[in-house]
Amino acid sequence: MGPLPPAVATPPVKPPARRGGRRALPWAVVLLWAAVLALALPFAGKLGDAQRDNVVDYLPASADSTRAARVEQALPGGESTELVVVYHREAGLTGADRALAERRLAEITGAHDFGDAPAEGIPSQDGTTLMYPLTTTAPGTDNDARIALVDDVRERLAADVSDGLRAELGGPGALASDMEKVFETIDGTLMIATVLVVAVLLIITYRSPFLWLVPLLVVGAAAVASQALVYGLVRGFDLTVTSQSAAIMTVLVFGAGTDYALLLVARYREELRRIAHPHDAMLAALRGCGPAVLASSGTVAAGLLCLLAADLNSASGLGPVGAVGVVCALAAMLTLLPAVLVLLGRRVFWPLVPVHGSEPPHRRSLFAAMGGSAGRRPGVVLAAGALVLGALALGTLNQPGDLAQEDSFTDRPESVSATLLLGEAYPGRSSQPITVVVPADTTDAALERARATEGVVRAEPGRSGGGWSEITVLAKDAPETPGERRTIEALRAGLDGGHVGGPGAQQLDLAETNARDRRVVIPLVLVAVLLILVALLRSLVAPLILTAAVVAVWGAVTGLGGLVFEPLLGFEGIDPGIPLLSFVFLVALGVDYGIFLMHRMREESLAGADPRAAALTALRTTGGVIASAGIVLAATFTVLMNLPLVPLVEMGFLVAVGVLLDTFLVRTYLVTAVSVLLRERVWWPGPLSRRRPPAPAPEPAAVREPASAG
Repeated sequence: MGPLPPAVATPPVKPPARRGGRRALPWAVVLLWAAVLALALPFAGKLGDAQRDNVVDYLPASADSTRAARVEQALPGGESTELVVVYHREAGLTGADRALAERRLAEITGAHDFGDAPAEGIPSQDGTTLMYPLTTTAPGTDNDARIALVDDVRERLAADVSDGLRAELGGPGALASDMEKVFETIDGTLMIATVLVVAVLLIITYRSPFLWLVPLLVVGAAAVASQALVYGLVRGFDLTVTSQSAAIMTVLVFGAGTDYALLLVARYREELRRIAHPHDAMLAALRGCGPAVLASSGTVAAGLLCLLAADLNSASGLGPVGAVGVVCALAAMLTLLPAVLVLLGRRVFWPLVPVHGSEPPHRRSLFAAMGGSAGRRPGVVLAAGALVLGALALGTLNQPGDLAQEDSFTDRPESVSATLLLGEAYPGRSSQPITVVVPADTTDAALERARATEGVVRAEPGRSGGGWSEITVLAKDAPETPGERRTIEALRAGLDGGHVGGPGAQQLDLAETNARDRRVVIPLVLVAVLLILVALLRSLVAPLILTAAVVAVWGAVTGLGGLVFEPLLGFEGIDPGIPLLSFVFLVALGVDYGIFLMHRMREESLAGADPRAAALTALRTTGGVIASAGIVLAATFTVLMNLPLVPLVEMGFLVAVGVLLDTFLVRTYLVTAVSVLLRERVWWPGPLSRRRPPAPAPEPAAVREPASAG
């Protein structure tokens, strides 16, 4: 994973005259980072409080539902919280059940501000269910107040539980409360799990009781610095940080930072065998792998910043948040890690200490064998690999539809079970309101048009203020179904200057905006990645090969998701934002390994190696580190699969499997096979494409023995 020293043994380098700055500079770097961390720690701890998970923080910036949500927040009392109390008995509600429900609802509405009108129960046709829609503006946009309200109502309802009687709380407000509780647990769970995974993998990789601690502590310092810096951006520039983007930033810092550490430590270990003093060996290691690491981090940061062009708030906010994490990881790995390693000296590698002048242990290289097979029959290898990727990509034909909001949990909370119960008990009525906001002077006309709209069963006036009025609409079709979508579109078509919001409208806008963002952001990411690769490799063909390879990986792993998410994991859909985010991560992170491999291949070609030999040497010398880095990066994204939200599980699966596919199939076999087939043309139009390696000298002809006489 990066330019490593040639496999041929080189004589040890004599130590130069000792310089006084050898120890002064590393200590200065360590002290500087200590000061940075002392300043950063208080602010890093505040990032959790600065995370925003309100509806408008995830919605498309310019969508109609976003405008409706903002108007609703400005109305008297702020954003409304809609709840639905559900009573259900499978054999049919009894008179005692209904009397109990009335008493309990009177108690709940007396304890909280749900308006002046008494709660009206709506019975199902089969008599098994009774629902009470409730609306309040008391919590506003205060998530903690909404959670407290939902918890109190559920506690009161729990007293009604008896044999056969279910009393549950559903509705958008309860769903938002359950989602917020999940978000509150993500940060701590994710950090602990990520640290443990990285620690185990570093111990296995380094086989040292001490060495694994160094990169782990350094990447922890990078995580603290990134959290503090992002918090500063929130306060200084009103950057939107959601729990999802903060979680992904943590994974990126640990994954990318550990990758850079693996590359640097591998190169440093080799240089210690050639160079006597650790300071000089580290300088040589930084000169050797620095360009590849810089290009790698630049590619990831550039790809993430392309998300700024997205119209979806959660995606555009993730761009700078993720880029800050990658840059902080880079800074720590190129400054703090080298300084600490130099100060600790060779003993940090104990018991496998690289002694000056020693030869590296000779082992049969798995990647040499794999590269050999690609070098012997590159055409067959390329065709077989393309067939595998193409077959996996066919799984996209089996992909489920967009993920509904109530299906976003891996474990079903009460709000979801109540929603499903309502859908079964009221098949011709929606329990999820559609919010319509209109200019106040058009309220009566808008209310009349809403009631006359096909698919609407009820429309009632709500709050008004600030020149706007609210209308609550109930559709006849279940939430987030084609019927409800048609009703929303019809309402929008009939409005004059108003906006339509609510959960169903938000999901409709999310799907449309994600489709638009894919059309805009994906080309930007490809152009940004290509420009960086062209600048680094000074070629057009090699960057096109690497880019095509990562796009093929994305297609294959997306198809694999279609074969796994619904049939095996039971997910009801794919989050609409997953295709774009998985593309950005797989392209930006996958190109990393291509950069390390191709940069070493170019280094070998500049040294005069034959194109085939350059490709195989690059794979042999970088394959082990690339494999270690790929496993670490995949494992850090796998941590997301342990979180209780389906979108994060899907993201973790796609990126983790994609990285492994890229590491062990595409980089090892396909890129090597293409490079062997194209030979010098892989560097076109650069000067290397016109250089021909010297022909091998002819072997001397065998001397014929004279025929014996006789």
